Amino acid sequence: MIPWEDLTIKTIFVQGPVPGFRLFLVILVSAALIAADARFEKLSLVRSSIATGLAPVYWLGNAPSRFGDWFGGLFVSRDDLQQENEELKTRMLILERRALKYAALASENNELRRLLNSAEVLDDRVIVGEVVGISPDPYSHEIIINKGQSDGVTVGQAVLDAEGLMGQVVQTSQFTSRVLLVSDSSHAVPVEVIRNGLRAILLGSGETDELDLVYVPDTADIREGDILVSSGLGGRFPRGYPVAEISEITKESGEPFVTIRTTPKARLNQSRMVLVVFQPESRREDSVPEPLITDEEAR
Repeated sequence: MIPWEDLTIKTIFVQGPVPGFRLFLVILVSAALIAADARFEKLSLVRSSIATGLAPVYWLGNAPSRFGDWFGGLFVSRDDLQQENEELKTRMLILERRALKYAALASENNELRRLLNSAEVLDDRVIVGEVVGISPDPYSHEIIINKGQSDGVTVGQAVLDAEGLMGQVVQTSQFTSRVLLVSDSSHAVPVEVIRNGLRAILLGSGETDELDLVYVPDTADIREGDILVSSGLGGRFPRGYPVAEISEITKESGEPFVTIRTTPKARLNQSRMVLVVFQPESRREDSVPEPLITDEEAR
């Protein structure tokens, strides 16, 4: 009978180290390899060699799928190939058209950015600016543009967008200006109907999509759809710029004036690019800047 001590010693030598010792050894080797790789990058070559050795394994793993695709391609009909070829041609034409469109848009965007960042006066009458802020006051319709005194902007200059008159400059700083929109309740514009030259005063209603044409007699020749342009009276706004379009006319019996609602032509809450108008020097010297026209003054 083998003694217990001999059996324990033989078991250790036959079966090897105990599991706890194996685990400790693996952890120690792993920590050493991680430290060597992190600090000295000694295992990059080993990883590259292992990846190279595993390449056949990856290839064998994808072999069934590739073989299935190849085998299925042997039985594709001529009509299917022609249809697929036509679809690919169509897709290629669409992508080419999009590429040309994107190239044109990118070129236009770069040109516009150069124009926006430039203070050069265009045709001696306007400069292009960009809206960089809006007034947080819900009862005040004002925007801030990135053109100021350094660009020659002064109080009273008219501001337009691509569609029509937006407002006028009411405050300037060195690099920015504050613009009061035509929709503000304190703003008024002398206008005339482009169809027959009828003059009137257009007041802001406090809404960006509605303006009020006031003090128009009920006998006046005015219709829905008429276009209102700036009349140039007072010397504040240049003449002939679109301001609004008449959208609704209400006549009440016994009232000397009709109630007229108009829609502004300018995109007051959407436009990002604006034009600051410079009046000719002779006209600027002859005309004295006037204050904003209020409801009482219009009466």
